[in-house]
This record gives sequence, structure tokens and C-alpha cells, in this order.
Amino acid sequence: MYVGIDVGTSLVKAAAFDATGRQLAVEARPVALSLRGGHAEQDMEEVYGAVVAVLDALTSAVPEPVELAGLTGQGDGVWLVDAAGRPVRPAASWMDGRAHRLVDRWLADGTFEAVFRLTGSAMFPGSPGPLLAWLDSHEPASLDAAATALYCKDMVFRRLTGAPAATDVSDASMPFLDPRTRRYDNRVVELLGLTHRRRLLAPVSDPAATAGTRGEGLPAGTRLANGPYDLPASALGAGVSAAGDGLLIVGTCLAALVATTDLDTGGEPAGLYISTDRPGHWLRAMPAMVGTAALDWVLSTTGVRHEDVDGLLAGTPPGAHGVRVLPYFAPSGERAPFVAPGLRAELTGVTLETTRADLVRATCEGIGYAARHCLRAAGLTGTLAVCGGGTRSPAWMQLLADVLGRPLAVVEGEVGARGAVLAAAERYGVALDAAAWTRPTAVVEPDPGRATYYAKGFEDHLTRLAQARERTRN
Repeated sequence: MYVGIDVGTSLVKAAAFDATGRQLAVEARPVALSLRGGHAEQDMEEVYGAVVAVLDALTSAVPEPVELAGLTGQGDGVWLVDAAGRPVRPAASWMDGRAHRLVDRWLADGTFEAVFRLTGSAMFPGSPGPLLAWLDSHEPASLDAAATALYCKDMVFRRLTGAPAATDVSDASMPFLDPRTRRYDNRVVELLGLTHRRRLLAPVSDPAATAGTRGEGLPAGTRLANGPYDLPASALGAGVSAAGDGLLIVGTCLAALVATTDLDTGGEPAGLYISTDRPGHWLRAMPAMVGTAALDWVLSTTGVRHEDVDGLLAGTPPGAHGVRVLPYFAPSGERAPFVAPGLRAELTGVTLETTRADLVRATCEGIGYAARHCLRAAGLTGTLAVCGGGTRSPAWMQLLADVLGRPLAVVEGEVGARGAVLAAAERYGVALDAAAWTRPTAVVEPDPGRATYYAKGFEDHLTRLAQARERTRN
């Protein structure tokens, strides 16, 4: 069997596949995310323990020899480790907002734009550049004690294999990597005031690092490949590789990705260019901060269960009786397709007659409009695949197709883990039928009448968003 490991923000998963790409089993364990005062942190030992636990459970449930394994996980953040690969402090998550004032300052003084023009990466508070600069000012002892600032999957790879600390070009893309040379740009390091911390940047392994495992979770000697991180891994798992084709990941993070061979660092600085395993090929990424997390908050606040969402969406019409949601719930604001660290969510049009169904539909519509904005900015011209936890709701997928006004090729199952296996197979020279592994499970067509309605609603969304951003600036 082939094993894909996906170390998510709230859930760690491992999936087993046979040689045809059929998913055999999945094991998952939740991991905590500590949110306080704008800080978002995770316990590295808990995360690594969850990885070992899901692998132990998976290999027990499917007692077949493991041909090879691929690893992916959440991107961004800062995972500081010492020379032995052990945590120096809790990991600062990509959802962390402590550096938002620093990003505001860089937006005002031109540093933000200068970095984007060099790398195609629009920094946000939870990206490594701002977080390292914040730690350098507020917790220098943590950086002094660290040997390397890794990314999540890199920490796990180091622990599973004992290999030297390293990262891959996809994780390194934000914000220090020059996408043309596929090496760190020291001008960016200098712009962010981190030249004296340059030693902390993990060496870039291009192509991705491979090593045999030490025997925790997987049998000793199992071939394991590190990377790419979850966004490009999901693109691989959904079969998105032709220029112009895109993927929308409806997960905790609402991520729009479009394959491209054009590198254009002009225009409004936003999103990033993710380097892939093929030089000259990138993913133009617009990863919005909040996807299903916005809906989760509304469901929790209103006492609605996830299994009730489809019925509630059927219980109120498009437009949700005038209720509108700007779904920018993240404490660090928004990062795509624009950067606004101080932006906050807004619910408008609510009256005493507003129902829970109206609130749920308005939230789903708001997330759909945000997705349309991201896909437009990323340059989508071809087909669109969709994956993530949101695909489990048929009613939401239909609503999303209507809001986007285009067919959705739904790819179910553990798409990131699937992509991690395909990346590992490429790295080890193992022949797998990528077309069979990435075949969509369904295609959802938009309703023409509702698509026309939502096209007008999208323009209204953009107007309200512009007003909200102006209030934030003032």
C-alpha cells in the first residue's frame, strides 16, 4: 500500500491507497490550536504524537507492506527546533495575528510591496517573515536557542527519519524564495531586518528530500518523501497541472490555486507564487484566511449541527432574505486576494425575523463570493476542481457552483494525502497512473438562473468589501 500523511491545523490524517489510487482506509486525530490575544500556537510534541498515532492505527487496520509514503501538512507559521530537531517553543501557526502591526508598518513604508515584487509573495501576519521579525523583537532568546525555523511537515519529516533539517521549494516560497532561481533571496532577508538571523532559514532541498523512516509509526526503512505542503499537494491530488486550470480547497483555509507558467509580480500585491517540483511551473495561490472555519463559528454560535446544513440551505432562498456576510473572521484579517490585517467580519441585514437558515445560507454565500474573488485574481481560465471538508455537503457544493457560475469537478477523499503519495512516487521513480488517482467523483453544474442572480450579488459583495476596507484604513 501507499501512505499519505497530512498534518493539518486541527486534524492529523493518514490515508492508505492501493496501486490504482483507491483509498483503503483513513485514520485521523485532532490536535489543539491555542488562540489567545491574537496568538495562535500549537504544541509540536502533540502534533508529532498524533502523526505517530494515526500511522500506528493505519498500519494496524491495513496490514499490507508499505511501498512508500508521502508527507504534507499546513504551510507558513514558524516551527522553531534545536539542533536535535526538538521544539524550542510552541509553534506559531499560520493563523497567528501577533505580527499584524509589523505588516501594517511594512505596508505603509513600502517593504511589503518591495518583497512582493522580488518574490511574488504577499506577506501576512502568520507568514514566517513577520513572525520571525516579531520574535526577534519580543522573544530573541527563542531565536538564539533555535537551530532552524522549520515548517510543520519539515519538523515531522525530521522526527520520522532523523534526516537533517530541510524544507522544499513550495514551503520556502513564502516569503524568502526567489521563484526564478529557487533559492533564498538575501535582499528579502535584509528588507525584513533578519540578516543576523539568516542561519535559521532551513536549507532548501530541490527536489524534495527523501529518507528512510526510523520505525516510529511506519516500519523502519520505509521510503518517505517530504513535501510539498498541503496546498500544492492538493493540486497534485486533484490533477491540476495544465496552465489555467484551478483548484478550490474548501477547508479551514479557503484556498484558490491556478496552475501557470507565467510569473508576474506586478499588480496589487496579494497571494503568492508557489514553486512546484517542475522549474518554470508555479501555482498562483490566493489562500484566504477563513473558509469552513467561518461556517463552523456560525454553526457553533447558533447551535446548529453540521449534518443540518443541507436542510437549512434548502429552507431559505438565494439572498437569505437580505442577510449578508463578509466572512473575514480570522483574528489576523485577510491575506488574499488582498492583504488587510485589520479587516473583520460583518453581518448585515439581520432582523428579529432572521432565521438560523438565513444566517447559514448568508455565510455560505459570503464564502462563495470570497472564493470567486480569489479565483478571478488567480487567473482561472480553465477547469475548476474542488476538494476539502466542504465537499461533504451536496447543497453547499450546488450553492458554490451557482455562486461561481461554473461547473465544479468534485474530488473527494484525502486529496492532500493523495497528492503527497504522487509526489513521493515521482521522487522515487515509482510508476503510478496519475489520471486514475486524480479522477473526479462528481461534476456539479450551476443553475443558470441562480448563477445570474449571484453574478449581481458578487458585484454587491465587492462594493461592501471596498467600504469595509476603507473603514479599516480610517
